[in-house]
Amino acid sequence: MAKDTEVTEAGSFSAKDYQDPPPAPLIDAKELTKWSFYRALIAEFIATMLFLYITVLTVIGYKSQIDGNADPCGGVGILGIAWAFGGMIFVLVYCTAGISGGHINPAVTFGLFLARKVSLIRAVMYMVAQCLGAICGVGLVKAFQKSYYTKYEGGANVLADGYSTGTGLGAEIIGTFVLVYTVFSATDPKRSARDSHVPVLAPLPIGFAVFMVHLATIPITGTGINPARSLGAAVIYNNKKAWDDQWIFWVGPFIGAAIAAFYHQFILRAGAVKALGSFRSNPNV
Repeated sequence: MAKDTEVTEAGSFSAKDYQDPPPAPLIDAKELTKWSFYRALIAEFIATMLFLYITVLTVIGYKSQIDGNADPCGGVGILGIAWAFGGMIFVLVYCTAGISGGHINPAVTFGLFLARKVSLIRAVMYMVAQCLGAICGVGLVKAFQKSYYTKYEGGANVLADGYSTGTGLGAEIIGTFVLVYTVFSATDPKRSARDSHVPVLAPLPIGFAVFMVHLATIPITGTGINPARSLGAAVIYNNKKAWDDQWIFWVGPFIGAAIAAFYHQFILRAGAVKALGSFRSNPNV
């Protein structure tokens, strides 16, 4: 971590000589020879499968509870759905962070790739594992509750009536930005060195970010912010509307992830300044 940290009067650490981890190589063929790489792929597959199974089942269960029910408070409600998504991300990131990094989302993987946190090979293979896991997770839901699954639209992401394509795309961009920005901030090793007196359980803020974004955007798009989640539901449900809107749930999250990566790495962490030489005369400031 830091070679020469010092404690300030406030009790925090000033990591003036902190060295950032070296960037991941663009192509790292050696990864393909390591068991840890395949173990990470399995972890991403299983985690995304469990994520889709629990969350889509929650969505369908909620719709079945309110169908024909005059009670507006029937079922878990949007709040419960948001908790299901955020809670599962908290649990699964906690379980897999030490194995695969706990991405469980192609947009998160894409953002980390742009920041040179993972290689191109790992990024592509993670995305494949995540998408396959999502398809299998929704497939389990359909297998266990086929009648409810078809009747209540399979938990597929679609643009809600009354909203324009631009609104839906913007909601996905901003929602994914919030998520990926939180991922960068919660896992920043420099922050860990500087603020080691402040315990941060990374999965907790990440899960809360997912929860809050769902509260805001469920009425608009059903909340994608995870291309694997949207693809898995679309593949199994196989509805024209879901396929017509599918691009929103890929383009939006990838743009949001790219903006978050740029903002964190080149604005907050001043990556561009480091590359060209510091604007400051004193390197220790």
